[in-house]
Amino acid sequence: MRLLFLAVLRPHTGNSVTAQRVRDHLEAAGHVCLLRDAEDFAGPADVADLIRAEAVQAALALHLYRAGRLLQGHGLPFGVVFGGTDLNEDVHQGDKHRVMGTVLEEARFAVAFTEAMRAAACRQWPHAKGKICVQGQGIATAPNAAFRWGTFLQRAGIPQSADTLHVFLLICGLRPVKDPLYLVDAFAEWHQEEPSVYLVIVGPEVDPVFTREVKAKVERSAGVRLLPEMPQGDLHAAEKNCLALVNSSLSEGMSAAILEAMDLEVPVLARNIPGNAAVVQHGVTGLLFSDLRPGVPVAPPASGSGVGWTATLLGPLTRFSRFPPGQEFVQLARRLVRDPELGAELVARGREYVRTRHSWRAERDTYQRLVRTLEGDADRRPADRRPPF
Repeated sequence: MRLLFLAVLRPHTGNSVTAQRVRDHLEAAGHVCLLRDAEDFAGPADVADLIRAEAVQAALALHLYRAGRLLQGHGLPFGVVFGGTDLNEDVHQGDKHRVMGTVLEEARFAVAFTEAMRAAACRQWPHAKGKICVQGQGIATAPNAAFRWGTFLQRAGIPQSADTLHVFLLICGLRPVKDPLYLVDAFAEWHQEEPSVYLVIVGPEVDPVFTREVKAKVERSAGVRLLPEMPQGDLHAAEKNCLALVNSSLSEGMSAAILEAMDLEVPVLARNIPGNAAVVQHGVTGLLFSDLRPGVPVAPPASGSGVGWTATLLGPLTRFSRFPPGQEFVQLARRLVRDPELGAELVARGREYVRTRHSWRAERDTYQRLVRTLEGDADRRPADRRPPF
């Protein structure tokens, strides 16, 4: 079957990596999969021209708004995969919310990476509940056996004191949603106390303006280093030498970097946002940090102090105040440095979680099965169609 697969293919982003992996799954089943960047099309009319020119029989969209809206109105059977920002951000914008609802009405099936994402989608569009299934991202890692840790440290400008060195690795494209600067001040202060700890940020320069801001900040921050993107095999090998993988994102659909760290048996320290909390169980498969702490709120700090603060009444006796940015991360990171047994327990449970919930083979089977239902739909009248699960 000739399939059109639309996704936002901005280099070095999670959606781009996911799209390429799913394309491989579909081509392994014998389909011709035309993977195209949704950003290249102004609207459905442009897609209609491509559908005719390429004799497309069915389609798949990764991201309900950016890609899914382009598949409407063609009479073509299609499925959708939630990307993350569609449910975390676009859903709060009235016009986009309405468009995504109509996309779901027309879609044959929809795939959510987590139960939490499925639940969020069902709350927004109850009519689509019967067509949304859950399939976690499939994970496979392959560290480069020829990788040299000493060379990595040299590139990062880190003295090679192997007996005491503790490196925390933050993998992300340099763009605001990944918020790599969130931890920098707190980490630099910790490094002044404990010179053996380093934070290394590795990733491509996605947003040029933000990249300049990151470079300037890192240059002024002790114990923090910035490296350009690396081949995946080298990145996986570097990870295995680090004390922990760090995620500081403001929004995630499902972080492949977190799941890869679990597969590599590296502890995970992640920001407590819905996408991360869906795959990291605090104290079980990893550690989650945020600014909020329970207790009686104190007076807010002086204006311009750089310390955020809120007081929220969540129940009759439940109040929260804020840590200074990054302080809870440092507290948890200190625990990992001082308690190797904690790290060992986290990686054992994390690896088991990935093996059972994020099987690459299971992901392949799911997408191949779902696309077979589109093949049947291409020859059916719309009224005859039934959900594939």
